[in-house]
Amino acid sequence: MPRTLIRKDPSTFKTLQLLVEASPEGLSYQSLGMPLNFAQMLEKRKPVTVTDCQRFTVELANLGVSVRLTLNWQGRDYWVLVRQRRADRGDVVLKLISGYVPTHELNLPLLTVIQEVAEECLLETPEGWLGGRFGDTWLPTPYQKSLHYRDSTHFNLSALSGAARPVQCGNLKLLERPRAYVHLPTASLQLVYDLRLDLPKETHQLSLLHVDEHLEDGQLIARLNRARPDLFLIPLNQGRPTAELLILKQGQLVPASTRGLWLAESFAPQDGWLVREERIRWKDWLAQQNGTPQKSPA
Repeated sequence: MPRTLIRKDPSTFKTLQLLVEASPEGLSYQSLGMPLNFAQMLEKRKPVTVTDCQRFTVELANLGVSVRLTLNWQGRDYWVLVRQRRADRGDVVLKLISGYVPTHELNLPLLTVIQEVAEECLLETPEGWLGGRFGDTWLPTPYQKSLHYRDSTHFNLSALSGAARPVQCGNLKLLERPRAYVHLPTASLQLVYDLRLDLPKETHQLSLLHVDEHLEDGQLIARLNRARPDLFLIPLNQGRPTAELLILKQGQLVPASTRGLWLAESFAPQDGWLVREERIRWKDWLAQQNGTPQKSPA
């Protein structure tokens, strides 16, 4: 039975359109116009056209962030993916943990990334749920009224090496150097942060669970459904993804089906600063990684 953790008023969310300028050397963005609520932002997310993939100026609907989160479990690295049912696009995909950046965080989108990790990626142990830190910053514990978070231990988030080309908000460089792309079908600028999640040494019987929000009767409702954990792991071999998909439940890695699986657009090919696709088939993405799908070693 799904458990309701929190209810929120979506009208409190505000963001701004962007003016994006790109060149082969880097990309910069700045806010544009008046604040938009969630519905107004979605209305602006309509396809745009850019002729030169390396050099352009374009107005976009919003800024979005994702995190390619690398989890180390029992000496091996895994990427963390989330299953999402996208009502606006009529599909189901696996995606990176992601979210929309509100107005007050446009110049520091890393704060949105940290919030999204805290909201979407729940780590359960027999002693309770794990909170986390990024450097000196404690991650929020958004479900504290419903879940018991452990006080004595926590996980650590850290930034991995970033993209080669710099991204700026106005004149301010984003120090973590996220990968940036303009998603043409949704007229959005997307920033992908590369972060690592290290668990406390004594962690055992770990389960990964996803909490997603749905709009119901004018409220955003976050529910936890143990029957559908919806957090998946891709094992890495020398830093490269393999052809396996797993679920971590009470410390045990359980194979998950990849039949008919699609990945979100952040996995699709990028041309310069542009991504043109809405999604990519799992098998097609694997084929483009190393030429052929790679099985994980035993």
